[in-house]
Amino acid sequence: MTQRDPHEDQDGKVLTRSKPKQRIKRPRMYRVLLHNDDFTPREFVVLVLKHVFAKGEAESTALMLHVHNNDVGVVGLYPFSVAETKIAEVTALSEESNFPLLFTMEPTDPDDGADGSGDPNDPEAPR
Repeated sequence: MTQRDPHEDQDGKVLTRSKPKQRIKRPRMYRVLLHNDDFTPREFVVLVLKHVFAKGEAESTALMLHVHNNDVGVVGLYPFSVAETKIAEVTALSEESNFPLLFTMEPTDPDDGADGSGDPNDPEAPR
């Protein structure tokens, strides 16, 4: 009697087993926050938002005004390394121009559904 390959079925076809699918966990997102100050010109803030954060003219202006009126605003949601890099770039530009423009970041709560969708400046959004 011939010995059967344990990887073949009765018809001689090779059976394949797939590993159970591993769930890839999304990276934790971080809010990049712009803080208001009384010294940095509005035009510089708009320029930074356009250049570093790839915002359009209208969106940059609206965000700058939001921060001016509310003291802080969310510029965007990014993975840690992207947020850190953007903040470093903005800080270098601000220091080079002798402005105290401040950006910070904070982790999103994994349970708040902050996946990059929606309006980050929505006052009803969880913080």
